[in-house]
Amino acid sequence: MSETPQATPMALRMVGISKSFGPVQVLREVGLEVRPATVHALCGENGAGKSTLMKVLAGVHRSDQGRIEIGGRARDFKQPADAIAAGVAMIYQELDLAEDLSVAENVFLGAEPRRFGFALDLRACVAATAALIRENGFKLDPGARVGNLSTGDCQLVEILKALRKKASILAMDEPTSSLSQPEAKRLFEVVRELRRRGIAIIYISHRLEEVEALADEVSVLRDGRVVYSGPMAQTPISAVVAHMVGRELSDYYPAHAARPGEVRLSVEGLSTAAGLRGIRFELRAGEVVGLAGLVGAGRTELARALFGIDRPTEGTLRLSGRPYSPANPCEAIAERVGFLTEDRKRTGLCLGLPCGWNITLPSLPRFTRAGFLSLAREQRAAASFGEKVRVKWGGPGDPASSLSGGNQQKLLLARWLLSDVELLIVDEPTRGVDVGAKREIYQLLHELAASGRAVLFISSELPELLGVTDRILVMRRGRMVGGFATRDATPESIMQLAAVDGKAPAPLP
Repeated sequence: MSETPQATPMALRMVGISKSFGPVQVLREVGLEVRPATVHALCGENGAGKSTLMKVLAGVHRSDQGRIEIGGRARDFKQPADAIAAGVAMIYQELDLAEDLSVAENVFLGAEPRRFGFALDLRACVAATAALIRENGFKLDPGARVGNLSTGDCQLVEILKALRKKASILAMDEPTSSLSQPEAKRLFEVVRELRRRGIAIIYISHRLEEVEALADEVSVLRDGRVVYSGPMAQTPISAVVAHMVGRELSDYYPAHAARPGEVRLSVEGLSTAAGLRGIRFELRAGEVVGLAGLVGAGRTELARALFGIDRPTEGTLRLSGRPYSPANPCEAIAERVGFLTEDRKRTGLCLGLPCGWNITLPSLPRFTRAGFLSLAREQRAAASFGEKVRVKWGGPGDPASSLSGGNQQKLLLARWLLSDVELLIVDEPTRGVDVGAKREIYQLLHELAASGRAVLFISSELPELLGVTDRILVMRRGRMVGGFATRDATPESIMQLAAVDGKAPAPLP
């Protein structure tokens, strides 16, 4: 009697994976199955849990519960070396390469060939890397310094590292976010070749046209849970989008009525060395305008250009009808433009200084007479504007580092209220902020608009954009590709415009 043939085991099974960071639960009983020799796309909005799940797989984080099986065998990864030994390789969005070392030295970093048991055998390292390069049809010099390579070639070096480690599972997190179209096309060819060799590839990307072209199967994460898994051939892009943005708008978005007034900011043909191309739009007093787009779309680059951090190479800007061309942030502030950056801890606040000083920092001249700063007047103003934005603190003398994330954001809002800005740019203002503080921030932005300011609201959260703004502009790959009056927008329409190359530009509202 012949034996029943055993089914080929999954390359990867993750079962019931949960992970919390303090009180925030990022993953909730996630299950993921990846077959050998397939490209499995992992999709979801920013913050859905994709990167955290991959870091659990790579041994960077340990899950709170759940199990991992590689090739049908249970594994327990206490550190990245355990995952590597089991055949798991991870290529992060921020490439992990030593720029001052050669291609060969990066490929064998931590596993360098040795002579006599201790001396580095650089010749063997170069020869082995050259063999890997030939086997895979890459065009790389094993002796080239990595810091001199293009981003696309650096991606190939990361892939060579994985192949050197004999990886059977390769996870790639937004691998094309910094690549040109020719470089991305070459990467797709490499991915398909790796699949033909039997490697299972987990491909994370916001660019849904790439997912459609490459993936055999797709799973969608939303709010830390897998909400869909299925064959890509049976899953239209519109369905992927619907699963990604399927949550309903919460009732904590405060109601508001926009009364657009005069044009506060006019932008015509703005281009920069950072990748912006021919940007055109207007912002009016009394409105909150959302700016949507995926990773690499150019939203933060636009904010930097408007605030004088990056200089335009082309284009004209007008602020309240007058020419506006700030050479640096100081000139932007003098023109009554404020910028709340996406990284409040690194580029927004001086965490070691008192809360009051963080509020008054751009406005010190108004508290100065004959070259002397009036500390009493400064502290009264800080206390007054802290109360206006409802900061929860002991007082303006508390260090900014002692506040919660939401209250730190309120400090920055108080700063620009005190500066009496005409235009406020806010980049991911509610990132890492709890629900209660979010609603208060939304309310403050609406109050700013109602007082005659214009607010440009950058967010990766579609429900937030739909719940807070009056109009939504959409960027893709450095261009403004259209927009909607918020009342006419849907998550699907925004995502289609932001994610699908070739989608016809929509007229600006």
